[in-house]
Amino acid sequence: MQAFLKPTEIIDYNNPAITKLAKSLQAETEIQTAKNCFEWVRDNIKHSGEFKLNPITYKASDVLKHKTGFCFAKSHLLAGLLRANDIPTGFCYQCLSMDEIGAPYCLHGLNAVFLKELNTWYRIDARGNNSTINAQFCPPIEQLAFPINLKEEVDYFDVCAEPLPEVISLLKTSKTYKEVIDSLPNTADVKPDSNINIIGTLV
Repeated sequence: MQAFLKPTEIIDYNNPAITKLAKSLQAETEIQTAKNCFEWVRDNIKHSGEFKLNPITYKASDVLKHKTGFCFAKSHLLAGLLRANDIPTGFCYQCLSMDEIGAPYCLHGLNAVFLKELNTWYRIDARGNNSTINAQFCPPIEQLAFPINLKEEVDYFDVCAEPLPEVISLLKTSKTYKEVIDSLPNTADVKPDSNINIIGTLV
């Protein structure tokens, strides 16, 4: 589990602002702490694409500083808050239709946490709710932002200890939210199960 707990260049929860926030979200139980972290990121960090916001963030500390990020970036901050509270956290991905009716498809990022009280991985999606999205933290039942509705859409059940390199490259090189939207990875070419950082699997 150490790989799912350590700080990294991207999941930089040793940043004082993240450490302070993580501590403020602590509760009496692990599950309540995880819920607090999830709901804080879901509700306080605006989705860059939906709200048409710049700059493009990818490091957890920058997501917190600018209060905006794409789904991937929001998952990086959530991982930081959870790992800072000693809750193992990884990254999961889905292949989703961009218009919900068919091609083109793109990668979507979310998190998985290992809940010791339940002895299992549990996926959560802090992308941000709106009139059509209602993601919640209600273990052991999953309530993600996007259900799989089309046969071409895919749930990847591997849990990555680190974000996919292709995702980080996109966020690092893009200057505007539109650049990210126009260049989202196509899962025909990028598959989480090809990533060497995967050392866990949802069961």
